[in-house]
Order: sequence, then structure tokens, then C-alpha cells
Amino acid sequence: MAWKSADVVVIGGGIIGTAIAYFLSCQKINVILLEKSGIASGSSGACDGGVVMQTKKPGVHLKLALESHALLSQIQDQLPVPIEYEKSGGLIVMETEDEKTAMKQFVEAQRQTGLDVELLDHKQLRTLAPQLSEHLIGATYSPWDGKINPIALTLGFAMGAKQMGSEILTGTAVLDIELEGKQISAVVTAAGKIETRMVVNATGVYASEIGRMLGIEIPIKPRRGQLLVTEARPGLLNHWLVSANYIAAKFNPQLAKEGAGGVSMDQTQNGNLLIGSTREFVGYDRRTTVEGLKQIASRAVRILPDLKHTHLIRAFAGLRPYTPDGLPILGEVENIKGLIMAAGHEGDGIALSAITGKLISKLVLEGKTDAALDSLNLKRFSTDTTQC
Repeated sequence: MAWKSADVVVIGGGIIGTAIAYFLSCQKINVILLEKSGIASGSSGACDGGVVMQTKKPGVHLKLALESHALLSQIQDQLPVPIEYEKSGGLIVMETEDEKTAMKQFVEAQRQTGLDVELLDHKQLRTLAPQLSEHLIGATYSPWDGKINPIALTLGFAMGAKQMGSEILTGTAVLDIELEGKQISAVVTAAGKIETRMVVNATGVYASEIGRMLGIEIPIKPRRGQLLVTEARPGLLNHWLVSANYIAAKFNPQLAKEGAGGVSMDQTQNGNLLIGSTREFVGYDRRTTVEGLKQIASRAVRILPDLKHTHLIRAFAGLRPYTPDGLPILGEVENIKGLIMAAGHEGDGIALSAITGKLISKLVLEGKTDAALDSLNLKRFSTDTTQC
């Protein structure tokens, strides 16, 4: 006999899973969300809070980010906790002429997708952000970039879903998923069996483990990012910031493998700076390393010299759900009726959370969703590229 039943079981209590539960709950769908640990205990609780448009690939990736940006603005007052959403603008700073040439092309493509973004020369950058290093030759700037409290947003989605009738079960691991033929029929947990005909795999870096329960390969693996946290220094950095080299490493795994990269910086409302980040393939190892933290610190001081006079108070690491093309995996899975993928956002989960929740909700309700998601389906990966 089944322990529980639900129209939809969402597996994963991070930003993506809770967003999906929230938007499904808005449509009065009977949802059970399962999380093996606690809400925001994984990647969503170990990251900075950038809601950034400029780091997205022009095309469907950026289009979804822009839609998510608008959604977050609409729903922030509807969530039961303050999410500290602030549109502060963002900078991608450049140190070399090669970076400037590449970013100029990137900016033009982003403008064509609809982003408000401009290229700043050295003088314009110094006027906007005089605290940055003199050696920077320019930057791209978008007023649409912002920041948010990722833990508060995840909790807000979860609490909002619960208030509308969803059941949130933490400390509840998934042991198996049962099929009747090729149709999902139940989810087996450590606490009991839940009857359902629809499952959303929103488990982030663990998505491939859920896939193996059903005999499918999902090309998602963890990529570690280490971060530094400074003492509170309000006003030190007025914009979210990333270096152009950091963008290159995001979409080029060889650069990450070689240790190349840049730096990202985000200042919280309290004034603490979150400074990152490494991009390391080390399995599920969440430990920080002296080497990684020293690399981050040296890159950060090169961009923002005043950090030499700022105390560090702690360091931590999180795991990003990496895919081979840097884009999330969304939509129905072929050959398994009732299985929906919503994972692989890497460092874009916060920015894409709201639109992912809305689109997956639409898919559940109508059996179809935005045509643009066809390019993000699991089937885009051939057999040769799905080995983790």
C-alpha cells in the first residue's frame, strides 16, 4: 500500500525544485517535493546571489534569463519572505585587447536578443567605478543585472508552495522510481512509497543518479566553485562584477581544467563581499583548498586594489551542475512517460529559477511548453557525449 500519492513529485529542494513546486502550487496541482537533506542545503545555499543577464549566451539562454528577470520582479512581493532583490547593474571588466574584441561581439549578439547593454572604454569605466584598478581597459555594463539572497529566494519558493497546499518533505531520500511499462508509477523513498505518474528531476548535481535509477544517462556532473567572504564594507562595490576571463572559463571546460579563470564579486546588502570562484572537476568534494583560495584572492586584488585592506572572515565551496554545452536540460524525457528534466543550470540557477518554474508548470498542465525549450531537451546530447 502506498504511503502517499501526488499529481507530481518534484525531487530536489534547491532553487529549481522549489520554484517548480511554487508555480505548480499556484495552479492548484497536488505536489510533493522531496529533499534528501534540507531546503537550500546544496548548491543553492553555497553560491553568490547574482541575477545576471550578461553572462548568458545570446539566443534562448539569454531570452529565458530576461523572462525570469521580469518574473522575479513581479513575484517578489508575493513570496512570504523578503528576497533582497536589487537591480544594481553589472560590469564585465576587461584587461586585454583580445578580451575587448571578444566582448564587443558578445555585446552585439546580446543586444540583438534584447538586452540593454553597452561597451565602456577606460575613461567611462573609471567614471562609473573609480575604485577599480587603473589597468582595466574597459567593461561592458547592463543596468538589468542584479542580485538577490539565494537562500531567502529558495525558502520563499518553498514556503510559498507549502502555504498553497504543497507538501515539502525534507530528510527524505529517493531510493527508486517504479515504472509500469514505460510509465512512471511511483517514487520509493526511505519513508515509504508515493504513487504518482509524473516526476520532475530537479536534483542539480545529483540528476545523473536519478537518471541511473531509470536506466538513462544524464550528462550532468559537479563542478566545484570556491568563494571568499569579506568583512562588511558597505559601498565598496556598487555593481555586481565579473572579469571577462571568467566568462570564457564558464563556457570552455578546457580553461577550467587548466586553472584559467577570472573573478566574480558581489556585495550583499549587509556589505559583505562574496568573491569567487574556481571551476574545478573534483567529483563531489566540497572542501576548499589553499591553492584555490589564493588564486581567487590574487585575482580579486588585481581588479579591486582596496581589498588589500579588507579582512576575510570565511571561505566555502559549492557544486555547480555542469553540462557539456553550459546550458540546462529542460523538458520531457523520451521513452519514459512522466519524467521531466529540470537540472544542469550550472551557475545560472538563481537567474533562471522563476522562468524554469513557470515553464515546467506549463508543461505539466498543458503537456507542452515554449518551443524554444526544444533546444534544451536531453535528446540534444548524442550517445557519445552523455558519459559523465
